Amino acid sequence: MDCTVSLVLDPTARNRPAEEAALHAAGPAALVDILGVTAWSVSDPVLLKSLLNDPRVSKDPRRHWPAFINGEIQQKWPLALWVAVSNMFTAHGQAHDRLRRLVSRAFTARATAAMVPRIEQITTRLLNRMARTQPGEIVELREALAFPLPIQVIADFMGLAEETWPRLRTVADGIFDTTLTHQEADANSAAMYTILTSLVEAKRSTPGPDITSALINVRDDEGDGSRLTEQELLDTLLLIITAGYETTVNLLDNATTALLTHPDQLAHVRSGRTDWDAVIEETLRYASPVTHLPLRYAVEDLPLTDRIVIRQGEPILASYGAANRHPDLHGATAGQFDILRANQQHLAFGHGPHFCLGAPLARAEARAAIPALFDRFPDLALAVAAEDLEPVASLIVRGHRTLPVRLRPAA
Repeated sequence: MDCTVSLVLDPTARNRPAEEAALHAAGPAALVDILGVTAWSVSDPVLLKSLLNDPRVSKDPRRHWPAFINGEIQQKWPLALWVAVSNMFTAHGQAHDRLRRLVSRAFTARATAAMVPRIEQITTRLLNRMARTQPGEIVELREALAFPLPIQVIADFMGLAEETWPRLRTVADGIFDTTLTHQEADANSAAMYTILTSLVEAKRSTPGPDITSALINVRDDEGDGSRLTEQELLDTLLLIITAGYETTVNLLDNATTALLTHPDQLAHVRSGRTDWDAVIEETLRYASPVTHLPLRYAVEDLPLTDRIVIRQGEPILASYGAANRHPDLHGATAGQFDILRANQQHLAFGHGPHFCLGAPLARAEARAAIPALFDRFPDLALAVAAEDLEPVASLIVRGHRTLPVRLRPAA
């Protein structure tokens, strides 16, 4: 691989707009450093969509990433779990098709629709609790709404006992924390597998109407009749947690923050000039919950331009955040939050064979929570200056460490 790195990605995400601008300036694909691993960051939306749908691009490091095959990655990279898991996230070709078939039946439109009343019930209960605060009192909105809603939805979905939720949240957050050392990340991964192993043991003993019980027994009726291996089962449950929890937390956070810092946009939706679906889609574009998603690999040499060739075995980073704000797709206003935007096209949930199965569920949670929050608390306001909000320490996701708000003016 050409060792000329254009950019070292910041694990603390302290200046993401400048980082995205640098990626745009570097061209459709640029070599970046991700905590010591060099990869091709693709931020051009047209090129990225093409590569996400290209059979010559794999997500399987065991077959297509030499550095993983020879053991380098597992020994030193803090993000090794992101590529080492055995589930549909890291599968390619027929192996991916098999795993996706086994999981997808739990994510049908009917199944998502059936969860909406429960999502609305949880939202109402959380808002009722928030309503007991005194006028002028500061509420930490991630703690009050953005965290508990998705974790309760995922816990219901998976059959997780309530006493496990605090520990689950801590280790799930750790998976996205890109400031952890390799040793800290390994310990965090071990803690997650302890939770998942206990869950599977409990559901084998006492099955329930949840996806964990269903995945324990599911068979590939359209293929070879196989079941998930034990590792595939654990890693599929891990994927459901990571894809369905942290990303939704940040979607709720980012939508609220965008509206509170753009009162003109909030006025548009309140006046009926547009709807809450437009708010959600523009948030997904403008502040994509997933900014950089590790990793894919070239199955063969991929000539991109006269000067750029991704060589066989080189890793590829899908830089969704930069792609969604690319001026080639959204013009000079790409970096602005505009819910009246005619073209709200984005790649927040990916594209192609690996498009996120949980996208309808994430949208359903946002559609329940965001309008209800602003309807219940019409005077909602940030309790700190927008520039004082600190980003989540992650190059993978976009959100804030805390989101302090006031629900009502002081009496």
